[in-house]
Amino acid sequence: MKAKAFMTAQILFLLGLLIALAPCFSGHWLEAQAEQTAERFNETISESKNEESPSFTESEDGDFPYPELFRAAQAYNEELYRNRQAGFTSISAYQEPSICLSDYGIEDGVFGTVCIPKLGVTLPIYLGASEENMAKGAAHLSQTSLPIGGINTNCVLAGHCGFNGADYFRHLSTLTEGDEVILTTFWGEDHYRVSGVAVIAPDDIASVMIQPGRELLTLLTCHPYASGGKYRFLAICEKEIAEVDP
Repeated sequence: MKAKAFMTAQILFLLGLLIALAPCFSGHWLEAQAEQTAERFNETISESKNEESPSFTESEDGDFPYPELFRAAQAYNEELYRNRQAGFTSISAYQEPSICLSDYGIEDGVFGTVCIPKLGVTLPIYLGASEENMAKGAAHLSQTSLPIGGINTNCVLAGHCGFNGADYFRHLSTLTEGDEVILTTFWGEDHYRVSGVAVIAPDDIASVMIQPGRELLTLLTCHPYASGGKYRFLAICEKEIAEVDP
């Protein structure tokens, strides 16, 4: 009887240990999947950059990746600015994707990647801040500018502050002014610098709106960690201006 009780206790201990460690294993798997997806995307873009081809402004549509998608994204951003983001009013407004990528032959749903060197984080970007997309990486909030750059834009990317053991944007609050953020899409790589941070209420839409004359990328996550989403932390980034040789 004692041996049986001892074995039962061991089994219960091992089961408890497995339950306790499950989030760690799950988190490592989720992070690995997100990282691999981002790496595949970036490798594809890097390979296409190495091929000799004219720039977009000098090329025919066939030499530029997904020209119809790029123009649709441009039109979306311009309309957002014109109508002052009138549709940005509710949760459902930012969960639905701004553009259906499968209409343009993109089946994996990846629009680009966001890299935060200071945090050692690189995540794929999905359109629409649904729970499904946020479980896989960074999610673009619809009714904010799509991440293609341009004046009068503010692209807002949301990421979980830890999800089933995966960090994602968990350490976003450690970013400070001047930290670099790299945004990669089908059309190239843009570099941003953190210009400010803020903690806001979950319904404070005004803090993530387009700011006329600026080219912004805003990273957003829940704050503080394990608070149940009491507040939101923002890292507001501005695009670096490329130096032009005289």
